[in-house]
Amino acid sequence: MVQLYNNGAYLLNGTEIIEDNSEANAKLATKLGANVISKDEAATGTIAYGILEKHNTSGNMDKLKIKFDKLTSHDITFVGIIQTARASGLEKFPVPYVLTNCHNSLCAVGGTINEDDHMFGLTSAKKYGGIYVPPHQAVIHQYAREMLAGGGKMILGSDSHTRYGALGTMAMGEGGPELVKQLLSKTYDINMPKVVGVYLTGKPQKGVGPQDVALAIIGEVFANGYVNNKVMEFVGDGVANLSADFRIGIDVMTTETTCLSSIWKTDDTIKEFYEIHGRKEEYKELNPAHITYYDGMIYVDLSKIKPMIAMPFHPSNTYTIEELNANLMDILADCEKKALVSLGGAVDFKLRDKVRNGKLYVEQGIIAGCAGGGFENICEASDILNGASIGSDEFTLSVYPASTPIYMELVKNGCVAKLMGAGAIVKTAFCGPCFGAGDTPSHNAFSIRHSTRNFPNREGSKLQNGQISSVALMDARSIAATAANKGYLTAATDIDVEFTNPKYFFDQTIYENRVFDSKGVADSSVEIKFGPNIKDWPEMPGLTDNLLIKVVSEIHDPVTTTDELIPSGETSSYRSNPIGLAEFTLSRKDPEYVGKAKAVQAAEMARRENKSLQEALPEIDVIINKIKDNYSDVNNINTGIGSVIFAVKPGDGSAREQAASCQRVLGGWANIANEYATKRYRSNLINWGMLPFIIAKEELPFQNGDYLFIPEIKKAVEEKQSEMKAYVVGNSLKEFTLKLGELTDDERTIILKGCLINFYKG
Repeated sequence: MVQLYNNGAYLLNGTEIIEDNSEANAKLATKLGANVISKDEAATGTIAYGILEKHNTSGNMDKLKIKFDKLTSHDITFVGIIQTARASGLEKFPVPYVLTNCHNSLCAVGGTINEDDHMFGLTSAKKYGGIYVPPHQAVIHQYAREMLAGGGKMILGSDSHTRYGALGTMAMGEGGPELVKQLLSKTYDINMPKVVGVYLTGKPQKGVGPQDVALAIIGEVFANGYVNNKVMEFVGDGVANLSADFRIGIDVMTTETTCLSSIWKTDDTIKEFYEIHGRKEEYKELNPAHITYYDGMIYVDLSKIKPMIAMPFHPSNTYTIEELNANLMDILADCEKKALVSLGGAVDFKLRDKVRNGKLYVEQGIIAGCAGGGFENICEASDILNGASIGSDEFTLSVYPASTPIYMELVKNGCVAKLMGAGAIVKTAFCGPCFGAGDTPSHNAFSIRHSTRNFPNREGSKLQNGQISSVALMDARSIAATAANKGYLTAATDIDVEFTNPKYFFDQTIYENRVFDSKGVADSSVEIKFGPNIKDWPEMPGLTDNLLIKVVSEIHDPVTTTDELIPSGETSSYRSNPIGLAEFTLSRKDPEYVGKAKAVQAAEMARRENKSLQEALPEIDVIINKIKDNYSDVNNINTGIGSVIFAVKPGDGSAREQAASCQRVLGGWANIANEYATKRYRSNLINWGMLPFIIAKEELPFQNGDYLFIPEIKKAVEEKQSEMKAYVVGNSLKEFTLKLGELTDDERTIILKGCLINFYKG
């Protein structure tokens, strides 16, 4: 089904794979004769290399400085981005920048604050020369596919699922500060990423959809980090057997592998996609070179992929539906056991009580968003449900087309009528079910969703209130099959259906009538509308000579998601208010964090105001006196005081900058980790002036509540030291080692100055 090569691999003429092992040179010589080229030269033959080379401004392909063609954000990221850019001197959007409104579009939390954000976006698009997509028109990524993507182009988005590789566009999802850099005509600085080939062959079985293929890949590559921070490049004869929608459905889920980006070979199928959307000039044929070297290879036989399910609480927790049904109680018991780690025992989580007469019963089905809401997914779901009934028991089904043009065509071709006739509810374009802001099931309910993630609380439950429901990821076809079976888990391959395969017709006038497009013309006379919840960023101090930081949270889960660092769902409404949002930091993982961080921050505020530290934080005097036994020059001027969290592997999931900025707002100076789950979370820490420390994977020298002293940290950053000594402050100073990892010169300066805003202020 899915095979991972142990080494890199050569791809010859796009069809033949030769693994990079002891026999590789002989095989290459036999095949190519005098035409054999070096591995380094062959590595330049990837599609990814060619696109990165055209967008790199450094002149050095080892150290990239990328300028993107276009930018995109949604309504829980664009306010903070534009506020940061305004504080840093923004005058005009230098490239097309699309502001979509698909996350807080229900306007259901916090009075006017959601619509206030939307009006901020509209007036900002007018003032700075952007594009504004009103609520319910399209989810961010569908609009980008329809109206932004282009062959050989690069797009940066402030959402982790910014993936348009199937259309020949290298797209990346990052935290807001990286978009700020582009808005200020700066660059995205990374080392040349490794490129892993994904060789597709064969043709999917009837009833198997893109989510099934994606989950099969994710299950093989997530835990071992096979593609972590690398580019996935989809090639092979099997690509031609997939529709554009099918490719898009696989592509958007590559984010869950923790790869950096994705790109696909393109063909007439993608050319037709651009023609349908009235943008045929954006098509570009893309193929790897005749001799191409990949740093790894994933071989996928599409014909052997079966309907899949990702059980709670991660997209990599995968099984075939056949395997799950055959070993139901054992797998459910294992999921409950894993949940003890994910949920920390905070609630009594059960799945085995969902078994009725030997079958797994689910209470809810959702087909939605950038992954599930595509035209083809919904058409095939409607074919399965045509003439059926979802029943009148607990099970419900909601379907969210990814854009109004898709919705309109589904109405015209009768698919909406089929779905509604079966008992489904068809709603407008909205990302809520994907991040916990819509269709929250009842307590202990089990939901199956064709969406992107199934982390704890992504369905909207509140662990801190004793509420828990859970999500499994599935393809729209098997969700529809389950719905037709009135909530009993069913694979789409187990039902008899004839797919009608209706043709898609795109009506661009829907956008022409509602989307504001400045055509790149800024109007400086426009006054931006600020609602009362939209607040400026608080002042961030620069790095001091020394640091005294208190460990205020210690997380030993194998992976910590950004959802656990700052929850999604209803808290998303407060992302325009940095101080207000910070109150929710770690609230679903460590409810004591905010209070502990604030207590330490009080001492830092007293230090900066030259007031008594002891009055602000009585315990601090003993700590500082112990440090002075060895470092007598420590004082209020040269030693900053703040908090730090430890997590084994933080930052999986969302690109949200607030996972870092909320810690910073509460006085955080650093994270300490064994490793960082994604490049984007580490970048968020850096852009908010926080030190991304690494500590060896061994017994920790400190524990929650300990104070850590790091002498001459400023000097270490300035002098590009890769590691530095630190001390646990107790009865004595216990020395240990911290590492910083590679930092660019700009990143070091950002940390020294305290954050990206300070960096651009000078």
